[in-house]
Amino acid sequence: MIKRNQSMLNALNLISDGVLTLLSYVCALWLRFEVLGGRQTLQLTSPRLVALIFGYCILIVLVYYALGLYGYGRLRRRREEGLCILLVNGLGTLALMATFYVVRIVDFSRLMLILFWLISSVAVVLKRALLRGALSYYRSRGYNLKHVIVIGCGHLARQYARDIRSNPQMGFSIMGYIGCEKQDDLGKYLGDYTQVEAILEANSPDEVIVALDPQDIAVMPDILAAADKEGVRLSLIPFFNDYIPRTPTITAVGRTKLIDMRDTPLDDLGWAMVKRAMDVAISLCLILLFSPVMLAVAVGVKLSSPGPVLFRQERIGKNKKPFQMLKFRSMRITGTEDTGWSTDSDPRKTRFGSFIRKFSLDELPQFFNVLRGDMSIVGPRPEVPYHVRHFKEEIPLYLLRQQVRPGITGWAQVNGLRGDTSIEERVKYDLWYIENWSIWLDVKIMLRTALGGMVNREVVKTQ
Repeated sequence: MIKRNQSMLNALNLISDGVLTLLSYVCALWLRFEVLGGRQTLQLTSPRLVALIFGYCILIVLVYYALGLYGYGRLRRRREEGLCILLVNGLGTLALMATFYVVRIVDFSRLMLILFWLISSVAVVLKRALLRGALSYYRSRGYNLKHVIVIGCGHLARQYARDIRSNPQMGFSIMGYIGCEKQDDLGKYLGDYTQVEAILEANSPDEVIVALDPQDIAVMPDILAAADKEGVRLSLIPFFNDYIPRTPTITAVGRTKLIDMRDTPLDDLGWAMVKRAMDVAISLCLILLFSPVMLAVAVGVKLSSPGPVLFRQERIGKNKKPFQMLKFRSMRITGTEDTGWSTDSDPRKTRFGSFIRKFSLDELPQFFNVLRGDMSIVGPRPEVPYHVRHFKEEIPLYLLRQQVRPGITGWAQVNGLRGDTSIEERVKYDLWYIENWSIWLDVKIMLRTALGGMVNREVVKTQ
């Protein structure tokens, strides 16, 4: 029943995406030529144009399908889905524009195509959000449930059961469990490992979740054979579940499967190029925008105390490579810059230095570090070699931060972990950012930085 309903829902989802895309084109035409005004030179009912638009709508949903947007979606990450739709629609709109040139439909409105991209993207994402919300509500009330049997009775089985029960909107129902002994917190006991085939045949679950402890791994071949014989979908929770990242990469060397324990989204060349392009474009814009401010700060630094305007300090970047990080100098030159840790009441700070640090104006030259490729706008904050040598011995996983370019701002910073705060907590936030990176997360961090994250808690020095 679940499979039949899911297939029907996927078909309706696909058709509705195509219809919404077509209606979005009509809406964009109406907005451009009726609401905003403009000279309409296209013959909108010409067979050639109508065929192009219908072909585009069919092609776009086929691309959605190829990217897996109509597949097994209860556990899909929603933001990545929305971003994927925005990118696909953007590329599709550019392709449509190029097609108009090729087939000599040259009198089209570029503004109309931009409106088409925006309206179609918002319409499809909003429809999916509303559908998902309705399904979540429906499932939390006990309908459209996927019935599963858990095989295992240890830590992982209990953890899975707790996670499912705390997220009823996902629509999973545990029919019972198979294990070597009864456990009060796992629900109905169905039998032991020798009865797997008979239990699956009698209960016909939608899915089997295998959550075996290491000592029970010997029964795995029998479990797989029974699931295959009964035609039941099977998912496996590895006994090293607590040590693998959220989205591990699995590769094969002959018959040997390798799990990359430290794979990150930015290891993908395409996403790395997108992030780099964003860094360059945004840095250039901000350098131009803040150039008067940077000039004023440079003059203020020069007049406030003897020494250079810019403070250059060696920091450790991606792949543990050192680089010279730029800042406007906010302290007197004392010779402790390579090891000293600045604090709220640091006596080395000048009055003007306290002011620019309060509002993070001393960080502005780091946009040039971004252009040079030493840094990113968003990422873990870089540390001096002196601290890196100590932290890597004292804090587990510390050097995993060096898998990505360090940033001007980061997930730890917008959550209040900046300045003289816990390094252990910063590392936790940094590693979460690296494992869960997305363009949307970068945009969120940049917005939070712009809307308050630039103000330090440091007290401005008045003496």
